Amino acid sequence: MKWFSLIAAATMLLSLCLTAQESEQRPVTKADVERWMKDLSNWGRWGKNDQLGAVNLITPAKRKEAAALVKVGVSVSLAHDDSTEKTPDNDPPFVHTMLATGADASAPFAMDRYSQTYHGFGITHLDALCHMFYGDDLYNGFPRRSVTVAGAEKLAVTHLKNGLFTRGILIDIPRLESRPYLEPGEAIYPRDIDLWLKRAQITVEPGDVVLIRTGRWARRQKLGPWQIGQHSAGLNASCAHWLHQHDVAILGSDAASDVLPSGVAGVAMPIHQLVLVAMGMPILDNCDLEQLSEVAAQKHRWVFLLTAAPEPVPGGTGSPINPTAIF
Repeated sequence: MKWFSLIAAATMLLSLCLTAQESEQRPVTKADVERWMKDLSNWGRWGKNDQLGAVNLITPAKRKEAAALVKVGVSVSLAHDDSTEKTPDNDPPFVHTMLATGADASAPFAMDRYSQTYHGFGITHLDALCHMFYGDDLYNGFPRRSVTVAGAEKLAVTHLKNGLFTRGILIDIPRLESRPYLEPGEAIYPRDIDLWLKRAQITVEPGDVVLIRTGRWARRQKLGPWQIGQHSAGLNASCAHWLHQHDVAILGSDAASDVLPSGVAGVAMPIHQLVLVAMGMPILDNCDLEQLSEVAAQKHRWVFLLTAAPEPVPGGTGSPINPTAIF
């Protein structure tokens, strides 16, 4: 029985690898994504009531390993500055309202109010596992109706309030190709990720955070904003196999991870769907990876301690966030 189980597991792994290779040679279809929702599922892996998903892979031992990566104490924020300007990639914008200023001689404190709709393409944020539906379900089979006008009863961002503290890895695809940035709509495939890891001499390990740089913010600085929600460089759907195979805990990028358009007829954001719903893997959207790219290149280090903590909003579907890489 033991040998049978090992052979079955090996056969499944080989099948997944072949499927991923095939998907790089032909367009991914909706039927492929539907099949992968089952093949790549982590439902029940950590119990039927689990609400952490792949974050379970960030164990105490993993945190200790990550802490040991700090050698020089240099920290780099991965959050893009919140902008109050309405642009094609920042709509609606961040709202900053001053409530008390120095112009009021009677005011003992300066005070202000923040207001934001952070899900989108402008604000660096975390997607909690309740953020996306698949039919009638959320991750681990929790019902979509558990998300109500009062908030998410299951899989809310409060399950991550103790913070994320693990090993981070930067996958710098523009640097791999000796380019400042990718163009909107360019797809990244598993072979691209593997080539970068080989060049950087890195092995991805269970519980890692993988950050995908497309150079989105560098392109924006040079050419200005564009409708990134319609045209964005990012991961081809086949990369979901790679993420599952390597037991990645959290996926992040400088846009929304998915290449847009997705290239999958009938599925707008297959990476989001497969990662959040099937694998139970939180996502970090709109990270600013430009300074991180420069510091990592200077130090020839693409691995670092990554820390982040969301706002613990009961029922929240995510949170604005300021991830920090520490070398």
